[in-house]
Amino acid sequence: MVREIMRDPLFLAAPSVGAAQADLSVAQDLLDTLRVNHERCVGMAANMIGVRKNIIAFLDGRTYMVMLNPEIVKAEGEYETEEGCLSLDGIRKTKRFGKIQVRYQTEKMQWKTRTFRDYTAQIIQHEIDHCKGILI
Repeated sequence: MVREIMRDPLFLAAPSVGAAQADLSVAQDLLDTLRVNHERCVGMAANMIGVRKNIIAFLDGRTYMVMLNPEIVKAEGEYETEEGCLSLDGIRKTKRFGKIQVRYQTEKMQWKTRTFRDYTAQIIQHEIDHCKGILI
């Protein structure tokens, strides 16, 4: 189901809580909402659709991907960049890493660890920040 985009900075600034199998419908809603907004958005966190759960969805090349309970376990190659956000107005400066290793659960609730680089790594960091209540 496509959901409305949350734009309330007070709601977005609150940290999310762990996701469980019962939250898989939220993951699907997040994917549906991301796909509908594909022309102006490459990643979303569940709080952007009004649900404070540690779930992110993003475009990895040409493939949409969902992560439950993602955490960055290793990061290197810090750089400065500018980002926009579907939930916020304008472009803001931020720091990101060019290479990250992420531990997360799949939609089958299996734990995986994977390395991401460049733009995909930047997207993931932005969305994990959303889960932590960090706004750029």
